[in-house]
Amino acid sequence: MTMLSVNMNVAALLRNRRDHAWPDVVELGRIALEAGAGGLTVHPRPDERHTRPSDVRDLRRLIKTDFPECELNVEGFPDARFLSLVEDVQADQVTLVPDAPDQPTSDHGWDFVAERERLTKIVTDLKKNGHRVALFADPDAHHMKGAAETGADRVELYTGPYGGAYHTTTAQERELDRLVEAITEAERHGLVVNAGHDLTVIGTAQLIARAPSVAEVSIGHALFCDALTYGMAETVRRYFMSCVVNDV
Repeated sequence: MTMLSVNMNVAALLRNRRDHAWPDVVELGRIALEAGAGGLTVHPRPDERHTRPSDVRDLRRLIKTDFPECELNVEGFPDARFLSLVEDVQADQVTLVPDAPDQPTSDHGWDFVAERERLTKIVTDLKKNGHRVALFADPDAHHMKGAAETGADRVELYTGPYGGAYHTTTAQERELDRLVEAITEAERHGLVVNAGHDLTVIGTAQLIARAPSVAEVSIGHALFCDALTYGMAETVRRYFMSCVVNDV
């Protein structure tokens, strides 16, 4: 089944609004893993507006000590500071995204033509050090060959357009078709597929029903919104069940 990785950025962002010790990012990560998540995702941006390097290290310690079967996925723009951090924490998976430092959230994938040489070198170095490497990619089948040529293990398909089409059935179906086409092409080129951004319980279930080979979904914003209603543990269980292949 598809693995659920809970993105902890929203919890850290809420904590940072008052700079208190709550919500406790590590304890919420513990609840998520106990409730069925297979891993945790963090995106430590340069301005530290949500997860900070200290959070990344604390979550790595949590997983290593109490949940050794689970994974830490660290995503971000591959500058020197980021690459040093992922080496320091021995991230299980490193997801490279083309975000500018002041970008509110990830909203586009890599230009694999323009960035091929740089990405290939970074991917090679990360894999030599034992990391699985994923590249953030637009849901476009034409981009998958270029992603594969970098030597990456996986792509994480940007599901923002799909998630944002929740109010229009026709638009949502069109975006879902685009995702399925991209997944098929990625796998044809030997890439494993992750997905993430604005996925809801229903949206995740519909995606997995159409593309059960998706290896991992990384979900943060919608999950933490739902947690306000259902509580953290129950929400993670709901998303976990949406990763099980069903007829939707």
